[in-house]
Amino acid sequence: MGSIAYLVLGLIAGAIAKAILPGRQGGGLIATLVLGVIGALVGGWLGGLLFGVEVGSFFSPSTWLCAIGGSIIVLFAWGLLAGRHRTAKP
Repeated sequence: MGSIAYLVLGLIAGAIAKAILPGRQGGGLIATLVLGVIGALVGGWLGGLLFGVEVGSFFSPSTWLCAIGGSIIVLFAWGLLAGRHRTAKP
């Protein structure tokens, strides 16, 4: 899979993860792209490690499921980390 296809996959997977996971996630297009690409990496790594899934084809359902699942994991972890540093409003 080429780098442009990987960026498109990451952008779409990040947007789907933001739609699935409830809460207020900040960030625009760039943050969603970064979230999706990191999530696709995490999902591909976990999919291969735990289930033996190969994620090489752009149109493969396993590629999309791993990318979206990884994006949800990354978004959840980001919410936990970023949530600690916020100050409460009086």
